[in-house]
Amino acid sequence: MASTHHSPSAATHPSGSSLAAAHAAERAQHLRGLLSCSLAAIIWSSGGVVVRSVTADAWTIIFWRSFFAFLFLFGLLVIRERGRIVGVLRDAPWASIGMGLCFCTASVCFVVALDYTTVAKLLFLQGISPFIAAIASWLILHEAVRLRTWVAMAGALVGIGIMEIEAFAQGGNPIGDLLGIVIGFAFAGATVILRSNRKVRMIPAACYATIFAGTIAYTQAPTVAISSHDLPYLFFFGFGQLGLGMALYTSGARHIPAALAGLAALLEPALGPIWVWLVFAENPGLYAVIGGVMLIGSLILHGLYDMHAGRRLAPPAV
Repeated sequence: MASTHHSPSAATHPSGSSLAAAHAAERAQHLRGLLSCSLAAIIWSSGGVVVRSVTADAWTIIFWRSFFAFLFLFGLLVIRERGRIVGVLRDAPWASIGMGLCFCTASVCFVVALDYTTVAKLLFLQGISPFIAAIASWLILHEAVRLRTWVAMAGALVGIGIMEIEAFAQGGNPIGDLLGIVIGFAFAGATVILRSNRKVRMIPAACYATIFAGTIAYTQAPTVAISSHDLPYLFFFGFGQLGLGMALYTSGARHIPAALAGLAALLEPALGPIWVWLVFAENPGLYAVIGGVMLIGSLILHGLYDMHAGRRLAPPAV
């Protein structure tokens, strides 16, 4: 009868089955991260419909959106951490504050930029975010970016350009263009901070972002009074659209390369015109349809290839 005792070599060297199990767990974590970031972008893409549905000015919208988002995120923090809230808030405070400032910068610059340039150019400039994240993660985290990811990012950026080709004729302003680039850098910065602090809970960082944005909006808004008509829309805009979206993104971006997280976030400009078309019956136009299909197709093809490539996704050297 064969002995039931394991040899020293079997005890010290992982078996093929254990390696396969570890690889499968890593792939599953990668997939969950990608799905979380994609779902966050899908939720964020509803922003245009909400803004079109309210009557308040932009700064008032930002204030209440930030307020309700803070309620969601802080409530989530209380439920998850219970008696450890103070400890979690003290954990890597500079990383949390840095990411909060990045998200706040992106949010505020978006509002200001709309006074200087078109939404089309702004969305296109935001599309550079995955490229910035890829380069920054390579330089800072030594995180390699696969060729298929570069191809998918290029395809997505071309798709955004096609989507907005008609609106580009409206022109713009150098200040608005510069702010659009700042948004791309800010969002990429937040993504890289997430990846470099994967063991740190980033819900506090999302809370900081809402506090910063809400404070700035409060100083700029002519009034924070809102109508009973706007209240439910703004509640969803903050509690669900921003709060839940940020919770999903901060959770998912920890587990996938920064470039891929930024790529998944491009679902937001791709789906935004579709929701406006469905709710307000606004025809997005042929170019928007072609560009949107190209953008979403790039993301889907990349995801499918990534799922079936069977290659180990090495974590970045931090």
